[in-house]
Amino acid sequence: MPERFLFEYAVIRVMPRVEREEFLNVGIILFCAKKKFLKSIFFLDELKVRTFCTKIDFEELSANLTAFERISVGAKGSGPIGEYDQASRFRWLTATRSTVVQCSKVHPGFCMDAEETMIRLHQELVL
Repeated sequence: MPERFLFEYAVIRVMPRVEREEFLNVGIILFCAKKKFLKSIFFLDELKVRTFCTKIDFEELSANLTAFERISVGAKGSGPIGEYDQASRFRWLTATRSTVVQCSKVHPGFCMDAEETMIRLHQELVL
């Protein structure tokens, strides 16, 4: 029987008007310590986002999500948070905040392949 690994994930959300608490799922961040895996994936549908808020700066929103993605993998130039270890980056990225880009609560699970699981969750919860 193949080994299964504990993972944690959160849904990345866009909340254009925080005070209304309406959001759109745009991505997934997944962390699997045993596999040394931390990655996020997102898809931004401009038409859907604009149904929530017509006056949103789409370029800024896209830049914020790209920064989120870069920090999750610890990419060069992703700032001081990008230099943290994987677990600390995951906790920082999924911390509760009152901004346009937010995360759901963190959910656990077991997987055999973290990348495959992240893609499946993205398809099920975002696309």
